[in-house]
Amino acid sequence: MVELIPVLSDNYAYLIVCEETEQAAVVDPADPDVVWSRVQARGVDLRAIWNTHHHWDHTAGNEVLQSRCDLAVVGHRTDRGRIAGLSVPVDDGDVVELGALRGTILHTPGHTRGGIVYLVGDALFTGDALFGAGCGRLFEGDPPTLYHSLNVRLAGLDDETKVYCGHEYTQKNLSFALTVEPGNRDLQERVKRVESQRAQGQPLVPSTLGEERKTNPFLRCDSPELIEGLKRRFPSEPLDKPEQVFGGLRRLRDRF
Repeated sequence: MVELIPVLSDNYAYLIVCEETEQAAVVDPADPDVVWSRVQARGVDLRAIWNTHHHWDHTAGNEVLQSRCDLAVVGHRTDRGRIAGLSVPVDDGDVVELGALRGTILHTPGHTRGGIVYLVGDALFTGDALFGAGCGRLFEGDPPTLYHSLNVRLAGLDDETKVYCGHEYTQKNLSFALTVEPGNRDLQERVKRVESQRAQGQPLVPSTLGEERKTNPFLRCDSPELIEGLKRRFPSEPLDKPEQVFGGLRRLRDRF
């Protein structure tokens, strides 16, 4: 079971509960009081914090929650000293346990060097690496690094995999996507659906990897329409490789 917990202005934390044991983990608990309130209301046994990366808007609740119960704090090994309370350093391919649940760690650097995602069954918790219709800024990486993380490292996952990302940026990301691939009918249909969902106050998370592959420009670096549009915007730059297309998209999105 996964429960979305809106925190701060546009973040999501996630409460993951093993239904066999009622043991729980929380992904990126930026607001400890909001998270703790949900834990208490559900009556679950909170055992762990799973951090996707070190940024404060994903880790700010670590110490307060640790003061309230004994929690393992999971994060990438390179985030020692950057994630408060980190006690379980992990790397690509490692497994974390939560009751009867198993989560596989995939190292996805680019947004930060220690960025990881958690794959639990058909649920993928992506932090700021992959958003609905977008991706994270390149704070500690370059375009080839994040391109590889999203388009190669996640390539083997099924289209039905649910994407639980760290921020509700979907609507703005879709607006940007339309500027670089306006002829994409799947994208046009997603925009209409999202507008209806938001009008009803519904969250836009989770999406699926299949939907992202059809509509997220950062997973569509081989789209002829997208590439031609970038060549018009950057006529003097090489755009022969998908990593270069990815970099051009990221620069456009940064100033959108």
